[in-house]
Amino acid sequence: MKLTPIPSQSHEAIYRVEEADCGLLGIIAIHSTQLGPAAGGLRMRPYSDFDAALEDVQRLSAGMTYKNAAAGLPLGGGKAVILGDPATQKSPELLRAFGRAIESLNGRYVTAEDMGMSPADMATLAEVTRSVAGLPEGEFASGDPSPITARGIFNAITTAHEIRHGSRHLAGRRVSLQGLGHVGWYLASFLHEAGAQLIVTDVDAARVAAAVAEFGATAVGLDEIYGVEADIFAPCAIGAILNATTIPQLKVSIVAGGANNQLATPADAEALAARGILYAPDFVANGGGIINVATEILEIRDRAGFVAEKLAALDDTMRRILTEAARQGVSPDRVAIATVDQMLQAPHAAE
Repeated sequence: MKLTPIPSQSHEAIYRVEEADCGLLGIIAIHSTQLGPAAGGLRMRPYSDFDAALEDVQRLSAGMTYKNAAAGLPLGGGKAVILGDPATQKSPELLRAFGRAIESLNGRYVTAEDMGMSPADMATLAEVTRSVAGLPEGEFASGDPSPITARGIFNAITTAHEIRHGSRHLAGRRVSLQGLGHVGWYLASFLHEAGAQLIVTDVDAARVAAAVAEFGATAVGLDEIYGVEADIFAPCAIGAILNATTIPQLKVSIVAGGANNQLATPADAEALAARGILYAPDFVANGGGIINVATEILEIRDRAGFVAEKLAALDDTMRRILTEAARQGVSPDRVAIATVDQMLQAPHAAE
């Protein structure tokens, strides 16, 4: 296994990870350890090239610094990616090789499940590294974080709805949901239980068909989701989907979802505000997953109590951000970043 540093002015450390015998090519990005060890998931995707993967892992790891701080966790921000198709190229040998790379960092980076990974994959990593969470079993095992992530997003949606419309009730509201992976599916279930009408899309046609059958959802094409008439848009797939092309198409009053790095550029937050669309900053909305994983990293015995307390605090943080943004007449993203920057300047605030 070969670990090669990649120079960076924005991150504490970035490493290229390679092992030819098993076809491994990946990246580990440590954005910040100011509040604690850098924590963030490992994802596997068939990136177009190494530069695309590098750009993604840098954005994601920086987002984890802000997500962990916003959630009030004593953790820094990091992320890892493996280039390849998880359906055809993932193997135990590849995962163990990546696990050895993580272990060589001596606890500076702790990984967990992300796109293309499962709790079983985390168990394979755990054969060779202690710096892994999201395990399916064990004394502090936290398992699949998706239900908790989805619960946090659902809370963000209801809070944004209350700020905008004066009520947390979603019955009869139309929600356009992009992405029906683990998190998106749980979110669809919560929204359906709340009486919302779902409009869904996903690259997996079988998942879309299942959502139509299970939730009475309306299916639309991948590119159609941006222009449908709805009250709330919930992006739960890839990042950078709020941009100069998609924002003018939106016919919603609220954007709140689980995807990381939803804004293509900071200017896109201002574009949403200019259109009167209330945006729930993603790194606050989707913090439930890392809260769940943190119970394992921090060896919390009262897992349920910890998660409930942190989810409630996260919801309070979202409410303060949206309220303050309305008071100042600025985008919630600007307030959210300023809020977390203050937390990062006072590390004890996240302890």
